[in-house]
Amino acid sequence: MAVNPFRWWRRRSLRVRLTLMATAALAVGLGAAAWVFVNVLGRSLITTIDDEVTSRAREIVALSDAGRLDGEIVPTKATIVQVIDRNGRITSATPSTDRTVPLLPAAPRRSAVESGKPQFLDGRPYGIPAVLRVTVMSADNGVTVLAARSFSEVERSLKATGHVLLLGTPLLLVLLAGASWMIIGQTLSPIGALRRGATEITGSSASRRLPVPEADDEVHSLAMTLNDMLARLDEAGARQRALVSDAAHELRSPLASMRLQLEVALSHPDGQDWRETAEGVLEDTLRLSKLAEDLLALARLDEGRALRHEPVELGRLVTRTASRYGLDADIPAEAVVVIGAEMDLGRVLVNLIDNAVRHAHDKVAVGLWKAGPQAVITVTDDGPGIPEEDRERVFDRFTRLDSARARDDGGTGLGLAIAREVVEAHGGTIVLDDAGPGLRATVRLPV
Repeated sequence: MAVNPFRWWRRRSLRVRLTLMATAALAVGLGAAAWVFVNVLGRSLITTIDDEVTSRAREIVALSDAGRLDGEIVPTKATIVQVIDRNGRITSATPSTDRTVPLLPAAPRRSAVESGKPQFLDGRPYGIPAVLRVTVMSADNGVTVLAARSFSEVERSLKATGHVLLLGTPLLLVLLAGASWMIIGQTLSPIGALRRGATEITGSSASRRLPVPEADDEVHSLAMTLNDMLARLDEAGARQRALVSDAAHELRSPLASMRLQLEVALSHPDGQDWRETAEGVLEDTLRLSKLAEDLLALARLDEGRALRHEPVELGRLVTRTASRYGLDADIPAEAVVVIGAEMDLGRVLVNLIDNAVRHAHDKVAVGLWKAGPQAVITVTDDGPGIPEEDRERVFDRFTRLDSARARDDGGTGLGLAIAREVVEAHGGTIVLDDAGPGLRATVRLPV
């Protein structure tokens, strides 16, 4: 069965894949470097030989032109020299050099003189067991000077260098691959620590946090981001648990009241005022209904459902809502329009006016005006107000201050929490201020 190489590659660990990729890149780099090194070395050695034979040929040309050649030429640096007259006879040469047969025939000699460049020559036909590097120059009176040197030293040097590279490059590659394996392992170790920390986190963990590496790198940023996410999840979970606990606590009171009233009525049916019992049960039922509506509203807000984006004319909305409580709203002549959900904004007004009416002594005022790019809604009452240190706390869910703790007077404790979340979802703000006397709720929305 054929193995899919891409599937095999994808199933390898990140450390293995990175090491193999780094090793492959190193192999290509080392191979290319070795090839370049051998070529540069070979060219450098050839240039050295060419310079030597060319320099020696120029010296012999100068001696020939000066008439100072006497037949035998002193050898230097293993350079072979032949001086050939216009008739093709060898008149001078280095010792142990053939004096009867020129290293190059006449035609190749003329071509070499014209090119002025050294060339390779197989020395075996002339009794020299090596490849030669030959240069040819012309002198006066039709004399030709031929200088050559064996190329075997260069071949031996290149061969030795090739053997060293052939043996050393794989060894160096193995060492670099091992170093890459260790370095990549050290680099990925913080990720392994994050994985182990994640496996230790359970739903009942007291502190769900991942280990943060000391190095200020991408893994550090990832760990910080994940810990921030876990903190938000912990906060959301805590809020959810608190909501369930508070909701259960709030449901117990009306349910217990309804049960008590019904049990008393059933125990003494003859002496019971059934109308009064029905009114009491209805009151508790309405309280349960209000609580259920508030809980559904909070659940919708917590889920982050997108609000409707439609033009809402706040003047009509404020006037209509205030009239339900028998109040006159102070609104501007011009239309004040915001983009949002009219039903949700109406719920904010209802909750604020409910609180104001519940705590006011004699007067509740509702106002609307436009302040630059914002629409401002105020609901003011002349009641006892809220201490400054408690004005932020009342926006928490199921929060009732001591002066309004009675279930008959205090509502569900969710009105202001819902109002703030709705307003913030519309890009606005809501604050409570002292109205001297009383309390003022101010809502600001972008027009």
